[in-house]
Amino acid sequence: MLKKISKIPFKGTAEQEQQLKAVIDANKNDKSMLMHVMQEAQGIYGYLPYEVQVMIAEGMDIPIEKIYGVSTFYAQFALSPKGKYNISVCLGTACYVKGAQSILDKVEEELGISAGECTSDASFSIEECRCIGACGLAPVMTVNDDVYGRLVPDDISGIIAKYQ
Repeated sequence: MLKKISKIPFKGTAEQEQQLKAVIDANKNDKSMLMHVMQEAQGIYGYLPYEVQVMIAEGMDIPIEKIYGVSTFYAQFALSPKGKYNISVCLGTACYVKGAQSILDKVEEELGISAGECTSDASFSIEECRCIGACGLAPVMTVNDDVYGRLVPDDISGIIAKYQ
């Protein structure tokens, strides 16, 4: 799955930058700590924007291409911020065969963004997932920790309205 780069401008703080620099400084002499540094950076910022990837690359003396390659290879890393309400639509086998793609399409239509993106006001983000373990409720989506099952596209507007 191709990860999308955020359309939302980067708004890191001086405090976040200091935290990241401390993590980089503690690990810059051991390139095997790259994943750890990236995980810490995502913990600080909530995602790995280009600007943060550049700080890691420069601080650890690792090419930016390698940082980008790692960030797009591993599913744990996000290149765009998560919204206040993160919607995750299950596209695992049970959900998919029961119409999950139409659920995802409707969520994208309602919010005007695609999976992997965040609304410009940072209220909502959408992601695809492979299985959340609620196959008996297929198709399923979550909004943060709330689970919605046995969905049809007509359910989506009402669900999203609860969070607006």
